Amino acid sequence: MEHEITLVVNGTARRVSVPARRLLSDCLRHDLGLTGTHVGCEHGVCGCCTVLLDGQPVRSCLTFAVSVDGSEITTVEGLGRDGFQRPSRLHGVEAMSAVQRGFAECHGLQCGFCTPGFLCTVTAMLRDNPAPTDEEVLEGISGNLCRCTGYQNIVKAVHRAAELLAEET
Repeated sequence: MEHEITLVVNGTARRVSVPARRLLSDCLRHDLGLTGTHVGCEHGVCGCCTVLLDGQPVRSCLTFAVSVDGSEITTVEGLGRDGFQRPSRLHGVEAMSAVQRGFAECHGLQCGFCTPGFLCTVTAMLRDNPAPTDEEVLEGISGNLCRCTGYQNIVKAVHRAAELLAEET
């Protein structure tokens, strides 16, 4: 049985028909074509599938799409200033969010598979704590696994993102 749901994804209302057991990660990737959300472990352990649900980071591989009907979802595609999924006047670095720029500048991207989850997690973390300590950064990203084991650059990237955000305000 299919259910009609409406999600506000990256600022745009999207109506989609999904089976009751459709995971949010599959809905985003397969039904809405937003393949920036990655699926790693499918058990909620690795954090690759993290998106922002009404501003809070959630594991989209553990969330049924029907359970978030009417919610606002922000994926990695929506983190940029004009959203990367839409044609934009902004290009490259200008279109990236401070968090995305921080990761790019500090080589926090590693192989890139885990990056969308890190970017969503860090976006929420820096919104709540704009000047975290090293310990707070490590705690904040502890739910995201980087298989490249490149955490040093990721931690540097979070601090750089915090600096960039402070410069913007």
